[in-house]
Amino acid sequence: MRIWKHFILAAAALAGLLPSLFAQETARRPLRILYWNIQNGMWSDQGNNYDNFVAFVRELDPDICIWAEAESRYRTDTDTKMAGCEEAYLPYNWDLLAQRYGHSYSVLAGKRDTFPQVITSKYPVRTLKRINGNGKDIIVVHGAGLAEVDVDGTPIRFVTLHTYPFKYAYLAEDRAKSEAEQGGDVFRAQEMEYICRQTLLAEDPAGEGLWMMVGDFNAISRVDNDHYKRPENDKAFLVHDYIRAFTPYVDLIKEWYPDSFEPTTLSGRRIDFMYLTRPLFEKVRSAKVLREGFAKNWRDPRDLHGFCHPSDHYPILVEVEL
Repeated sequence: MRIWKHFILAAAALAGLLPSLFAQETARRPLRILYWNIQNGMWSDQGNNYDNFVAFVRELDPDICIWAEAESRYRTDTDTKMAGCEEAYLPYNWDLLAQRYGHSYSVLAGKRDTFPQVITSKYPVRTLKRINGNGKDIIVVHGAGLAEVDVDGTPIRFVTLHTYPFKYAYLAEDRAKSEAEQGGDVFRAQEMEYICRQTLLAEDPAGEGLWMMVGDFNAISRVDNDHYKRPENDKAFLVHDYIRAFTPYVDLIKEWYPDSFEPTTLSGRRIDFMYLTRPLFEKVRSAKVLREGFAKNWRDPRDLHGFCHPSDHYPILVEVEL
């Protein structure tokens, strides 16, 4: 009887330790952050009820996801636009889609038109600001956002964006002339300065907190010019020249892979970026552009719509040890 009593007490003590041990094991796993421009609200997989997309995300098991182009825009396998919210599943049902890959929280972080950014998370997330311009001389065409994720008491600020995509300036009357003058690059740089001044530079100009600025920048960086071989005075570099000169952000992928070029699009450019403040960058344990499996994009030459499968961009996955 005494032996059984000791056995029961030992088992009870072990059972009491198990939740603590499990919590410690969970806490030890780095925080996983996944970003992806999913092209027209994951147009490629919407006709499949997003099953392949959900399986891909579940396998990666990210804690936080940032999605660009997070709105359904076209009917499956066509370039025929949907009839607004009557047909479009996203962004109106991101909470339901996110639940399928294990995320309980979702916010529309930045939106001005039909190319919004959405954040989904295992942790509470809230939108702090939507950035659309000043209503006068600055327009943030696709919108940008500032959101905060509370990771067990540690706040991380996310600036999400998707800058203007064209070679000519927004609303340019003479598009050919504007394109020749690289008006689109100048306009993007104005968007970028405004976004930075409305977010990090307004609240934490020294970059002492945990911040990430992430999205489709639609602009190449001078740090990759060994690959592009563009003239040094090319206006294509203006966006990232501003970030590098006037903010404390660190270009995560370039710092992680200083001797290689890591394209983020099927076209072979690096235009998707994760910029981190130094305190967050120092916590990074891994960073990778994903270009295999479901993330390996392709274009069917028989398709006349010109879209890619599953997207024309590659996702980026980073692990952070908080």
